[in-house]
Amino acid sequence: MDDRVENIPLKSDEITPEHVYINRRKFLKMAGLIGGAALLAACTDTGKVLTTPTVASTEPASTATATPTQAVFTDELGGAFTAFEDATNFNNFYEFSVDKSAVARLSKNFKTEPWQIAVGGLVENPVTFSMTEILANIVQEERVYRMRCVEGWSMVIPWLGFPLAKLIEEARPTTQARFVGFQTVESPAEMPGLDDKRYPWPYTEGLRLDEAMHNLTILATGMYGKSMLPQNGAPIRLVVPWKYGFKSIKSIIKIDLLAEQPATFWNSIAPDEYGFYSNVNPNKPHPRWSQATERRIGEDGRRSTLMFNGYAGDVASLYEGMNLNKDF
Repeated sequence: MDDRVENIPLKSDEITPEHVYINRRKFLKMAGLIGGAALLAACTDTGKVLTTPTVASTEPASTATATPTQAVFTDELGGAFTAFEDATNFNNFYEFSVDKSAVARLSKNFKTEPWQIAVGGLVENPVTFSMTEILANIVQEERVYRMRCVEGWSMVIPWLGFPLAKLIEEARPTTQARFVGFQTVESPAEMPGLDDKRYPWPYTEGLRLDEAMHNLTILATGMYGKSMLPQNGAPIRLVVPWKYGFKSIKSIIKIDLLAEQPATFWNSIAPDEYGFYSNVNPNKPHPRWSQATERRIGEDGRRSTLMFNGYAGDVASLYEGMNLNKDF
């Protein structure tokens, strides 16, 4: 790592990647097994999940309005929750705007009902889930995760959601499936950013199948005890906490099981800057800035970035034998 890069004062509101670098019954039965009260889950780097009952609303996330009222307002490392106003008004969502401060305003009329997610590809049971089904039949868990952006800023967010594995298991991947591809909705009438033809719309992302099936990988339908807002990826988005934030694709309409590694948005634009895996790695600098430190939104100064964003105990084994500076 080039230590000369480390002291560059990167401001969290200034860094944006450059353009050129730039059968229902079975489901309902499965969902019913989730039941019970919503949980606050702080996932530790030992692979355990700390759970305490929450008095936040147990209604579907589409109608929940309560905020977390239990005593836990930090992640398992003691990091305080990012302020709700910051997390909902400082957003990367290029389909609306490259200006983080404009996304909330430009997305406020984005329609998220009705909504469907199709799960297909190399599966025995292609299935399309409606958000109504999901929210009515799966009790959401509350997962407190750190989010680290490739741009050098970070947040701590209490998400509402459920493991992605639940939908994938319902579709029954074939033995040929090794990867999972995701696609964001493409709605030009509502998303002014789609007019920017420098980008390869629609937004796509991908994971290796074992990453997608990991318990830390969730589909989020809300945050801070509330329904997901459009600027944050409503009505449903991916959250993979050990990877840079751009991997956690928003407003998902399609999930495909694949034999080959899928093309993904930022990796297609600048493969030397945005790897397919994009695991948080303080030892692998971005070509234009260091990743050794980060600015936590709402805090002064910078803090050291943790390998795998602090989730190494849970996920490091997924990458045994890989050179994480080469296969990044």
